[in-house]
Amino acid sequence: MAFSLFGKKDKNKADELVEQDLTQRVEEIPLNQIMPNQFQPRTVFDQEKIEELAETIKIHGLIQPIVLREIEENSEETRYEIIAGERRYRAAVHLEMETIPAIVQEFTDDESAALALIENLQREQLTPIEEAVAYQSLLEMNGVTQEALAKQVGKSQSAVANKLRLLKLPKGIQESVLAKEISERHARSLLALESEEEQLKVLDKIRDNHLSVKQTDELIRELLMKKDEKPKKKAKLRLVSKDARIALNTIKESVSMVQKGGMDLNINEQESDEFFEITIQIPKNKK
Repeated sequence: MAFSLFGKKDKNKADELVEQDLTQRVEEIPLNQIMPNQFQPRTVFDQEKIEELAETIKIHGLIQPIVLREIEENSEETRYEIIAGERRYRAAVHLEMETIPAIVQEFTDDESAALALIENLQREQLTPIEEAVAYQSLLEMNGVTQEALAKQVGKSQSAVANKLRLLKLPKGIQESVLAKEISERHARSLLALESEEEQLKVLDKIRDNHLSVKQTDELIRELLMKKDEKPKKKAKLRLVSKDARIALNTIKESVSMVQKGGMDLNINEQESDEFFEITIQIPKNKK
């Protein structure tokens, strides 16, 4: 049973799919014939929470079956890929169960990737980087716009765009977000810096000094202000060297020639941000 998650169908089709008439098709599938979803957006699983879930399943049993699709492999036995319920599957493996209740449905790769993402988004289990990678994969696989993708996953376009921007950051920063060493807001602040070297230096300061987002923003603002000041200073020096310095030297040379001729001139030079001021006092009578 295939459906068009990013096409003309209702955006709630994914939820309907899991709900409609599936209990009639629950099967006991051997765990050794099941593999994780190749499009699973989650890369980090909390083992402690998996074990807590395992204890719940041990006491109460598996209330909700997982969802699988049959995959083609060069194998004598049928193989299945998880569409929804990887945490339940991992808990069952932890309990060394032989089989797990499952619903087997037909899905394309696009549908498999989309459902894996939606399941995790609904449970708020993805880190910002995992979510961004999933969005990018769906954009590439389905050839849809950010706006269309945002509607289908129930997010605003700006929220999707902000997540995708995180993928422009160096791998080291992405890994820090994955490891929850820094927050998504820290990472988004680092995007204001142009060079990877600057971004990584600030990352080190955030981690070493446990900077808040506000402190990080202030640090980045100071760095950007310093960068803005440098070009202005250079421009000022170029202006002085080309124009004012020539005029200034010409005046000084003229005064020097007059002084060598025997006239006692007094010269006073002052400099402000906008101009040089030269005062020359010429005596009316030669002493």
